[in-house]
Amino acid sequence: MQENSQTFYHILPNGVKIVHRWTPSPVAYVGVMVGTGTRDELPEENGMAHYIEHCVFKGTAHHSARQIIHAIEGIGGEINAYTTKEETTFYAAILAEHVQLTLHLIAEMLLEPTFKKEETDKERMVILDEIESYNDSPSELIYDDFESLVFAGTPLAQPILGTKKTLRHISSKPDFARNWMAQHYTPERMVVFCQGNVKPERIFRIAEHEFGKLQNRQSTDGQPTVKANVSTTSVREATFKRHTHQVHAMLGGRAYPLGHEKQLAMFLLNNILGGGSLNSRLNLSLREAKGLVYTVESTYTPLSDTGYWCVYWACDPEDYEQSLGLVRAELDKLMTQPLSDSALRNAITQLRGQLAISAQNQENSALAMAKSMLYHGHAPLWEETMQKIAQTDTLSLKEVANELLSPVCTYILTYE
Repeated sequence: MQENSQTFYHILPNGVKIVHRWTPSPVAYVGVMVGTGTRDELPEENGMAHYIEHCVFKGTAHHSARQIIHAIEGIGGEINAYTTKEETTFYAAILAEHVQLTLHLIAEMLLEPTFKKEETDKERMVILDEIESYNDSPSELIYDDFESLVFAGTPLAQPILGTKKTLRHISSKPDFARNWMAQHYTPERMVVFCQGNVKPERIFRIAEHEFGKLQNRQSTDGQPTVKANVSTTSVREATFKRHTHQVHAMLGGRAYPLGHEKQLAMFLLNNILGGGSLNSRLNLSLREAKGLVYTVESTYTPLSDTGYWCVYWACDPEDYEQSLGLVRAELDKLMTQPLSDSALRNAITQLRGQLAISAQNQENSALAMAKSMLYHGHAPLWEETMQKIAQTDTLSLKEVANELLSPVCTYILTYE
């Protein structure tokens, strides 16, 4: 599918970006990504971005919540949304013939939400249940707590869902959400995206009709920034009592931001370390060789101006110290022992296959395309990205490892 694809770009006079990737698939993924999220929230409005993501589905000036659901599901489509620390995204999977209807509905949700109190009160209860459910899942919650440790003192430390206290505050008056949207849902932060068997001219025309009249208002406070090379906290270790039958642990630190010249090398290094495959170094060491864990994985998350990497695992309490030692040993090997040329070739071959398979997932491909357009103004195909990764050499990987994986740069969080 990707071999036949073509990517087209357009920017409206008000700053709204449009990216469309033609593929022969009759199913299209279409939506809007807005470059705003948790990091744009003041402490007292924490959870606002996620709250808005939920509430725009609860009714617009022209459609009720039930009508919104039926409009998409009635044509066999699926509509979805999610919030991150830096983006809020609304999108749908539909037959390509329904892109105009779908984009019109999403535009209506973003530009004309009503925030009726009887509807938003119900959604507030849904989010409170989501918070409780999240608190009951240590393998998910630990990522939030780790980000709070690594980015302490910055908006990135705030949880995406907010807290019970802040949720009560931001849901108390509809004007809070409306004013926040007016400030942050501005054209220069929006990307309209589509992937599927649709002519690009049609997508550009629909996007212009739906978003072309949106006024270009710069937000008043600008986007908060966090410099990747500046530590905002001296606390490097934390232990929380979660009353879990296993110890859940996370070790990691700051990393390169999106677009950094070493970002792709770190992407490859993370895949070697513990990027989800059974032959990753961490899985072979902790699970296959020692049987200490069921799950161990590493993650690299680049953000617009910073980023972080982490290793997560869960084990029996009596195995924690041994597991931690093995994790540190694998990090030390990457810092002190360069990969052989054959090991590097194998790692690149493996990653190439993983990227090719991932690219066949239209949903993931469309969302990655939108994010790349938001931050870089273009959306390369996976083959282009892989060509750059293939240029990585063993000394570059060792250099990245020493810059990011050193014990003096790491944080550690445990649940007991």
